[in-house]
Amino acid sequence: MSGRHTGGQHSHTVEGTDPQLYVQVHDPASDAGLRPVLLLHGFSSSSKLNWEDTGWVAALLEAGRRVITVDLPGHGRSGAPEDRDSYAPSRIRADLLQIAFDAGVRPLQDGDPSSGLDVVGYSMGSRLAWEFGATQPEIVHRLVLGGPNIADPLAAFDLVAAQDYLADGTPIADESTAGLLKMAQLLPSNNIFALLSLIEAIKAEPYDPAEAVPHMPMLLVAGEKDDRAATMPQLAELGIKAGSMAEQLVLPGRNHTNAITSRAFKQGAINFLAV
Repeated sequence: MSGRHTGGQHSHTVEGTDPQLYVQVHDPASDAGLRPVLLLHGFSSSSKLNWEDTGWVAALLEAGRRVITVDLPGHGRSGAPEDRDSYAPSRIRADLLQIAFDAGVRPLQDGDPSSGLDVVGYSMGSRLAWEFGATQPEIVHRLVLGGPNIADPLAAFDLVAAQDYLADGTPIADESTAGLLKMAQLLPSNNIFALLSLIEAIKAEPYDPAEAVPHMPMLLVAGEKDDRAATMPQLAELGIKAGSMAEQLVLPGRNHTNAITSRAFKQGAINFLAV
């Protein structure tokens, strides 16, 4: 288990967990004295693709923020265990909590801007961020949810059709399933069968954002052309009804794929988390 390293970045695995999650902690050259930011990537992506290659890590470091990135199970440089339980959203949230404590995150304390944790999630990562904020109010200070949806698109994924396609090339009738599987196959580092285990685990733990609503301030962000995030106002309304502050940012001309690269998204998030 690694402690804090200053002036650079380090990686460690989470002790006692399977899969071995690939974690990096990035330290800024000049620390703003604010709490760390945890970044959660989307389905079939990775921390490198979602956050490093798009400039998010660099922008946050320039703003003086300490950044924690993690590759989710079966993604990027993390392990791909055979048991389904390792992919359950509840298990992932428990691993994220351990990762936060590993990185030195402390419970929120009034008057101490370095205490607690800010969380930014994109797509599937926004689902995990919503549930993590709702279940860990003692450490989560603010949430940024990119490409959010009031229902998990993976819940409707046709597992049988996907397995048939992988086995013998049988065409997939459901467009959403075909598109998600194609996207997953584009990244060579992805373990396709591990991602199917993740989908199976997600189906076993349905996403119901109304069941547990985060009470901390949140910023919801989506591309103007992102059909998946059309329900973003409903999520914001859930937050407002629960007494949270819920701001919305729509990115002109952006869709679910390219919203993550938006400079307005990065700057909006950095400004929102600088409080």
